[in-house]
Amino acid sequence: MHRSPPPGRLSQIKGLSGTPMNDASVPRTPVPCVLTATDLACSRGERRLFEGIDFALRGGEWLHVRGANGSGKTTLLRTLVGLAPADTGSVSWCGTDIRAEPETYREAVVYLGHPAALKDDLSAAENLRVALEVDGVAVAAEALDAALRRLHLEGEHDLRARQLSAGQRRRLLLARLVLRPARLWVLDEPFAPLDAASVELLGGLLRAHLDGGGIGVVTSHQAVPVAASRELVL
Repeated sequence: MHRSPPPGRLSQIKGLSGTPMNDASVPRTPVPCVLTATDLACSRGERRLFEGIDFALRGGEWLHVRGANGSGKTTLLRTLVGLAPADTGSVSWCGTDIRAEPETYREAVVYLGHPAALKDDLSAAENLRVALEVDGVAVAAEALDAALRRLHLEGEHDLRARQLSAGQRRRLLLARLVLRPARLWVLDEPFAPLDAASVELLGGLLRAHLDGGGIGVVTSHQAVPVAASRELVL
């Protein structure tokens, strides 16, 4: 019988690059932000999903969260973005508890949940525009068109979401990553319905995000074409 790893087992699979510098002699350099989870525990009903979760992610690092279905991966991600409360512990961003400055934290985060949250009666372009408006981001039509092209959806611009395949729906959601500036990406199974070419495309987006100093937390049952900084098995 398969036995799941114990809750909260954290293993580092790639060394840290060192403590970020904060040199006052370079005033244009933004203060590095760190996503920190401290002693997180969450339950579903009477069942404890995980406990003792501790990690700190700096710019250029991403955490690969793995585990069996029902192990609490989505619950952890929702807790990290402030959508679900933890039983115990805390999440901080740039040294501040996310509950203290929720609006500031929300502006720094893009969260893509596992279900394809699209309105079937709206076109691909309309869905993307609505999602960005909810985020408080206004984009020109040219920028929106360019994002759809980058995700290989230029031919689906005016198609209603119900006409899109599962992979196309996922790529439409991923277009937010191109248009929505955010230092932290929290992605729940983003590779799930993608073909090989789209997996490489998303891998390139993630790599560019990290190279620019961004941070990522990603769940995936599949191999990810970017080496993880750390791995958490629930």
